[in-house]
Amino acid sequence: MLYRISTTLAYCYIRLSYKIEVRGRENVPKKGPFILAGNHLSNLDPPLLAALSPRKVSFLAKEELFKNKIVGLYFRSVGLLPLKRGQNDIGAVRLTLKVLKSKPLAIFPQGTRGVSLEAANNGVGFLCKKAKVPVIAARVYGTGKEAPEKVNFFNKGKIRVIFARVDTIEEGDSYEDITQKVMDKIKSL
Repeated sequence: MLYRISTTLAYCYIRLSYKIEVRGRENVPKKGPFILAGNHLSNLDPPLLAALSPRKVSFLAKEELFKNKIVGLYFRSVGLLPLKRGQNDIGAVRLTLKVLKSKPLAIFPQGTRGVSLEAANNGVGFLCKKAKVPVIAARVYGTGKEAPEKVNFFNKGKIRVIFARVDTIEEGDSYEDITQKVMDKIKSL
């Protein structure tokens, strides 16, 4: 319930502040687990994808966001999973694979905001191969540096989000191959 309240509030804020264009929502599976892999331009991207996705999704998030106990409790209650960046976080991997047995999970393969789409980590390939779930690519435009500096009720910026299934992944693909296919799909949107 807290997830729905949070995404509704995020959606209201986004609709009041921006002109929104969403394409490809029909590509998001109606049931079952999947990975939602998106580009990451700004702090607005996670609530944006959560609000615009037709399904409830959990997110991997940097561990630093959970340092404050109250904020950490809120984040966990809406489905964020802490991840230690820059190292192999076995606990996060186990938790992520457990989530992917029955629920969707969103990740940003770039690992952090504003990094080139060429600099993706192979985590998306690893998770896809281990969990054997489909990958949905999400391309976000308009939340990064190209967004207007002063967005308000009278000067709305434009955000565009495109969802598409990554249908080129094959069983024999390596983690790196899968990651490259995911990133190629994101770039193509």
